[in-house]
Amino acid sequence: MSLMDVLNEEAVSLIPEKYRTWSTEEIEKRIREIKKEFGSRLFIPGHHYQKDEVIQFADCTGDSLQLAQAAADNKEAEHIVFCGVHFMAETADMLTGDHQYVYLPDMRAGCSMADMANIKQTERAWERLTALYGDTIIPLTYVNSTAAIKAFVGRNGGASVTSSNAKEIVKWALQQKKRILFLPDQHLGRNTAFDLGIPLDHMAVWNPISETLEGPAEQATILLWKGHCSVHEKFTEKNIAHIRKTKPDMKIIVHPECTHEVVQLADLAGSTKYIIEQISAAEPGTKWAVGTEMNLVNRLISSNPDKEIVSLNPYMCPCLTMNRIDLPHLLWSLEAIAEGKGVNRIIVEKEEAKQAVLALNRMLSI
Repeated sequence: MSLMDVLNEEAVSLIPEKYRTWSTEEIEKRIREIKKEFGSRLFIPGHHYQKDEVIQFADCTGDSLQLAQAAADNKEAEHIVFCGVHFMAETADMLTGDHQYVYLPDMRAGCSMADMANIKQTERAWERLTALYGDTIIPLTYVNSTAAIKAFVGRNGGASVTSSNAKEIVKWALQQKKRILFLPDQHLGRNTAFDLGIPLDHMAVWNPISETLEGPAEQATILLWKGHCSVHEKFTEKNIAHIRKTKPDMKIIVHPECTHEVVQLADLAGSTKYIIEQISAAEPGTKWAVGTEMNLVNRLISSNPDKEIVSLNPYMCPCLTMNRIDLPHLLWSLEAIAEGKGVNRIIVEKEEAKQAVLALNRMLSI
């Protein structure tokens, strides 16, 4: 189910107005009380891109799959309040036990990239592409995708990927079939394949709106879904040129969800974890321009006072959907649990979850 499907359901609850009238101090005090009351029965994972006001209450911080796995490993937690976005909470629900309930404090917290590939579009694309290429395609999906897309990939013999392990999974996939359909982020797919030596003229882009292949269809090895991250696409070649001109001694590090041109011009590219580790381990006094989400950039700045760190794009704003969860929504979610009537519970249907976990497990076994 996509975020838009969720928001269209009549059952979606809206936050009571009273939480908007409380002061920050009152909200923080009440959150601490509930966390103390529930102890190990409550677990709050917080994604790297969340606001500091929310991250301060996280029991664990990390990327999406890491947090879902942490929730699954925490068998004592009965209630998992996921401070991230919808597809992350879905993954947590799929990996946790039947005795564990997963909640998303604000159902508007989604991912525009994940919503660029819905299951109907994907099934139509698969029908068209297999008619064109026969049984030569294996699907891969970035973990930034809905449970329905992961399930599609799972039942068609494919695997999920993260930005950390994409190269290994793509190498594996090309040992299984001649071609890959890579969903939903074209940039991660393109950058990963290029790093493995696949030329750009062996990549085509599937446009789910026009239902056509853009590019060299005949010789295509990599079929990229026409999706992208609305944040990482905002980093440009002009941003890099400005840094090179004004701060030539500054290293540029970007996420592989950025465009191919930006990744090629940067000094380093890697996952969120990679970015954090590179900057944290860097020598004092080093200078960094970072091409990723602004909340994380600001956190890197505050946690590395011995280095000069800026956003690669000085006009970058935090991800709008990642920033939906705030203190009032977090408290509302926790108080609803305390009252025995949890709101915004995330439930993935069992058969869909079973097929989606196939894709996740294939990834983990490689």
